[in-house]
Amino acid sequence: MDTFLEITKAKYLGDYRIRLWFNNGEIRVVDLDDSLDRGVFTQLRDKSYFQRFSIPFNTIEWENGADFAPEYLYEHGVRPDDADEESPLPCAAEEGAVYGSAAIA
Repeated sequence: MDTFLEITKAKYLGDYRIRLWFNNGEIRVVDLDDSLDRGVFTQLRDKSYFQRFSIPFNTIEWENGADFAPEYLYEHGVRPDDADEESPLPCAAEEGAVYGSAAIA
């Protein structure tokens, strides 16, 4: 039986790029630049807002309710390589953790 795809950890990399760890053991880097032009997602164009995501359930989510299905992120992401830029910021790694907050810093 197949399990549902879930994000277990996420790390902001810069611009609109996020490194994502999935419950199937794979890691993807997704660039959401082309996904922020409509509806609730336009608020995420503000990079300081974009960085403030959390993992309340099985995917990344922002305070305004914007989120992406884990399957969408997996399909649009690419496998990271050693050339990927590492962010000095911490990861959002647990259910309920908020990226960039003092609680996980």
